[in-house]
Amino acid sequence: MAPFTKPETVLKQAEGLISVGQTHAALQSLTEMFSSKRFRSTPLASLEPIMLRFIELCVELRKGRTAKEGLMQYKNIAQNSSVASIEVVVNRFIQLADAKVQEAQEKADKAVALDVDDLEASETPESILLGAVSGDQNKDRTDRALVTPWLKFLWESYRTALETLKNNARLETVYQHIAQQAFKFCLKHQRKVEFRRLCETLRLHLSNVAKYAHQPHSINLSDPDTLQHHLDTRFAQLNTSVELELWQEAFRSVEDVHNLLTMAKKAPRPAMMANYYEKLTKIFLMSGNALYHAAAWGRYYSIVTAIGGKSEEEMSRLAGQVLVSALAVPVGIQGEEGPEETKGKNARLSALLGLTRTPTRTSLLREALSRNVLKLSPAIVKSLYNVLEVTFDPLTLCSSVSPLLKSLASDTSYASYVPLLQRALLSRLLSQLSQVYNTVKISNLLELAAPLRDVAVEGSGSYDDEQIEAYVMGCARRGELNVRVDHAAGSITFVDSPFAAVEDPSSSTTMANIGSVQLSTSEFVRTRLSTVATTLHNSLTALYPPTQPSEEEQQAKFAALVAAAQAERKALQIRRALVARRRELLSELSVRKEKEEASRRAEIMRRQQEEEARKAAQDLRNKELERARREIENIRVEEAKKLAQSLKEKGTLKVDIADMESLSTDNLMRLQVEQLEKEKKELNERMRILAKRLDHIERAYRKEERPLLAKDYEQQQASDRAAFEAAQKARIEAHRQAHIHDIETKKRLSRMVSDYNQLRESIIAKRGEEFAKKKELAQKRMEEEKAKRRAAVLQAREEQRARLEEEERIRREQEEEEARLEEERLAELRRKEEEEEAERAAAEEKKREEEERLAALRKQREEERQQALEAARRQQQREEEALRRQAERKAQAAQAQAPQARPTSRVQEPDVWRRTGPPASPRVGVATPPRSESPAPAAAAAGKYKPGALGGGGGGWRAREAAKQQAPPADAAPARPASPAVQAAPKEEPPKDTDGFQTVEKKSVWRPSRLRGT
Repeated sequence: MAPFTKPETVLKQAEGLISVGQTHAALQSLTEMFSSKRFRSTPLASLEPIMLRFIELCVELRKGRTAKEGLMQYKNIAQNSSVASIEVVVNRFIQLADAKVQEAQEKADKAVALDVDDLEASETPESILLGAVSGDQNKDRTDRALVTPWLKFLWESYRTALETLKNNARLETVYQHIAQQAFKFCLKHQRKVEFRRLCETLRLHLSNVAKYAHQPHSINLSDPDTLQHHLDTRFAQLNTSVELELWQEAFRSVEDVHNLLTMAKKAPRPAMMANYYEKLTKIFLMSGNALYHAAAWGRYYSIVTAIGGKSEEEMSRLAGQVLVSALAVPVGIQGEEGPEETKGKNARLSALLGLTRTPTRTSLLREALSRNVLKLSPAIVKSLYNVLEVTFDPLTLCSSVSPLLKSLASDTSYASYVPLLQRALLSRLLSQLSQVYNTVKISNLLELAAPLRDVAVEGSGSYDDEQIEAYVMGCARRGELNVRVDHAAGSITFVDSPFAAVEDPSSSTTMANIGSVQLSTSEFVRTRLSTVATTLHNSLTALYPPTQPSEEEQQAKFAALVAAAQAERKALQIRRALVARRRELLSELSVRKEKEEASRRAEIMRRQQEEEARKAAQDLRNKELERARREIENIRVEEAKKLAQSLKEKGTLKVDIADMESLSTDNLMRLQVEQLEKEKKELNERMRILAKRLDHIERAYRKEERPLLAKDYEQQQASDRAAFEAAQKARIEAHRQAHIHDIETKKRLSRMVSDYNQLRESIIAKRGEEFAKKKELAQKRMEEEKAKRRAAVLQAREEQRARLEEEERIRREQEEEEARLEEERLAELRRKEEEEEAERAAAEEKKREEEERLAALRKQREEERQQALEAARRQQQREEEALRRQAERKAQAAQAQAPQARPTSRVQEPDVWRRTGPPASPRVGVATPPRSESPAPAAAAAGKYKPGALGGGGGGWRAREAAKQQAPPADAAPARPASPAVQAAPKEEPPKDTDGFQTVEKKSVWRPSRLRGT
């Protein structure tokens, strides 16, 4: 990935590449910027010019996929801050692509105009042959070569824009605008396949709304404005499909509109619904569904009359179309499918028209008459209605209607209804004949339907014998008419079975129910019992008239009726109250839902505003920090530029200081070397790219020419064979002509052969003598030149030998001198090595002597330490011996004085001051022997005098010993040996400290006395 560069620098670099004709490199440099991680943090004010230039390059080079990736990246960055910028970029993209299409069309028109060489010749042999082979005209071929690629790119541009803007509430307006522009593109260029794909794309985007509802900025179809935008787009789609005559796609668009209308909380505009029903009339008319076509006209007429604003002439024409469309519905029409399929299809179509039940011909006519359509209709339509619906004359029905159909065919508003009226007229004729006759001759039926053949309209049938018979059999197959055709007798029998299955009399799907003059046998059988019951009731009423009730009975009945009426009124009031309450609850629930939805939207808007405010504050803070950082960076850069300028003036810096982003004193010292390395790397990279590009181009050339080589080889073989045959024929003909010419020349020159031979012999003899003389002279010169050359070669060889000997001598002298110098150098190296070896040996000897001196010194110190330890040990032994003898003398003296001193020890010395406190406690410390593992401190402690160390208040050691002997056993310490020497003497078991730890035996190490504890 390339390092991030400032947007201004990238745009300037791209402009420079475009100025030198490298548009592909400029597009690549702009594309690499989108892959940078810092691209998202770039301000939109800097990105928008780059995006516009990027879009221009993509359109110029027809890079649709690259443009799509760039638009996606830019949308992700700008959708939260600047929707207008995205709209500008997308509109610019579409405008440039459209401009390229118009430019290509102009070029194609000019190319077709300039392609004619001879203005008087309308057709050339080449054009005739090419037209017979390809079937295309010159303009079609030119458009395919120039216009079609740009049309394809414009279509891809619309798809890219829609994919970029889809499912985003902030970009919804732009999305709908681009969709309507795409509809105009399909309509302008008559692109039916692309229009179907566009409709599928819009349906897919609409179906994905619920899928992406959890994402931010998702589309909310419950919003009235958003739903209105979608409705406008679907109506534009419906209008375009009708103008393109894509009726199946128009029906799908109608379903899309109906689905959106069911989602709307408020009723759409009447003008929009009028357009909706008008398009439905065209769709049903093209599909041949006369019933729902008439129903659509009825819905359209009801909306138009509610809106108003139409003139009387327009309302008259509209009323005539409504009435004619209802009359054009055949009598007893049924579908070709089964009952279940027909029911499902009719329910679907009725839902599109907003009807609760399936319409019928009778209901349509009744509704039209209730809207005063017959009064507003033209006179010809009124006449047609009177003939078809009012009068009953099957023998003159067709002849009466035929002039009216001719008049309607001349009017463009009613011409499309003539085929439907012919079919309805034929069904009416058969229904009236079935009510009057049981059997009709086929010839009579054809004669009655003959006036229908005189009405010739595009799209209508001729109604010959076969078609009329096929229509009759179709009615019989669908159950609309019960007939039996006898071809032997040439008659049609209308079957009237008394036990035939009768459909619901309220429906108008059978011909027998339409304008019946008399009841059929099945109707008579079905209603016979009810007729007898009615007659008997009337007879009984006449024979036995009911008695007049009395006044009391009448009052009782009246009171009962009043009570029943009151109860019914109360029940009705309760039911109305319940209905009103339910309506109020539903309205309250809907209001509560709307309030909750409004509060939720307000909360979402508040959060969005807080988020935007936070982002704005963060952006402001970031801008302040960025400004401070830029100021610091500018100061640093200015100081570094001054230093760099001084270095450049000295000639040590060879780069442009104005383009450098980071300057420092450390980097300035390396810029010269880095500049050279950078130029070298750039040159290598350019060479590598050029080589790779050349390799790819050559590979592409070979890949493209590979499938054409065989064809070219065959063409070359054919052309070579033809050229060879032509050359062979020309060569043979030339040789034949040359042979004929040579034979004639030979005949002409054969007369002078003798003269030629004589002259030739004389010339040869003369020139032979001259050649001999010249040869002898040349031989002499050659000998002289050989001698000169031999002498020169010998002299050169001698000079070369002398030169080689001299070079050999000089080389030997140089080698001897080099050997002498090398020997001297080696001797010097050996001398230096010997000196270094001697120095190392002296240093090692000195080091060894120093180590020996230190070892002797350590040995001497160790001997002195041992002697001191030995002296200390002997001194300790002497002290212990003295203490032992002293203890023995004390013990003997104490034994001698014990009987006298014990009772009067404190009474005999009243004037002597004694220390208070128990005397036995210090004796324990005195009697504690020194540690055996440290004799020197013990000796020092025993030899040093401390006042009061032995306890007692005074009187000498004898008094203290006497006090010790007189102390009570409870206060005294445990019994110990009389002499401390006896206790310290044994060394087999070391004594224990008072803390409970056992000392470890250590080596006797001498320590100065001032560092030991007392």
